[in-house]
Amino acid sequence: MSRFYWVNEDRAARTKHGGYLDAAHTWGLPGIRCHACGATWSAVAHDFPSIDLSLLPESPEFLKPRAEPFPEFVRLRELVQPLMPPHVELPPGTSFGPLKGSAAGEFGAMAWLGPRLLLRRDALESLQAEGVRGLLGCRTELRFRKKNAPELLELQIEPRGRFHPDCIPSDVPPPCTTCGRHGFGRPDEPILDAASLPQELDLFRVGNFATMIIGTEQFMDAVHRLGLVGMTFRELPTR
Repeated sequence: MSRFYWVNEDRAARTKHGGYLDAAHTWGLPGIRCHACGATWSAVAHDFPSIDLSLLPESPEFLKPRAEPFPEFVRLRELVQPLMPPHVELPPGTSFGPLKGSAAGEFGAMAWLGPRLLLRRDALESLQAEGVRGLLGCRTELRFRKKNAPELLELQIEPRGRFHPDCIPSDVPPPCTTCGRHGFGRPDEPILDAASLPQELDLFRVGNFATMIIGTEQFMDAVHRLGLVGMTFRELPTR
């Protein structure tokens, strides 16, 4: 049976190298003001840096972060949907295009920007050579203050798996039938829904809690064999 691990930032590695990023994606869907449940909300870490909205005549409408009424959000989502793979959900706050911003300090093989993971090109290619499946490195537009800056690529890590319902508190209301919001915090003891987990990827996000990155045993073993520093791994049960 496959084993799955919660992949998180090793903050000690950041302290050692001292690298700092201040960047955001180029475009994004707005947040929602839902007339049905009353919530104003936006998802985090539904990021698609490979998707270019510049050819859409309406691309300026995706530049400014804001909250919109549900019908306006749906209009904008439908403009983007044809550019996306068919299985992808697009919650409010989904972002597109390369990370743009500044970078300072030194970086190791990887860098984190909140829940977003960037790799040096050589580290990405080494992981791919080790047989890690489904890694997509996307260009960034980061300004460094020094010469000979490293090339950092953002991994496009798709939300695919889900939490098992058993680890979501029973007193949490069901998802809103209009906007889809399911308002629960990260469980103390996460359980992955085995039937929802992708079979063709070694790195993905939890679809209903996308700030959590999940790696397979194959991914963890490759990271350790290559001596890449910057991640922690916690095994999670499946059900």
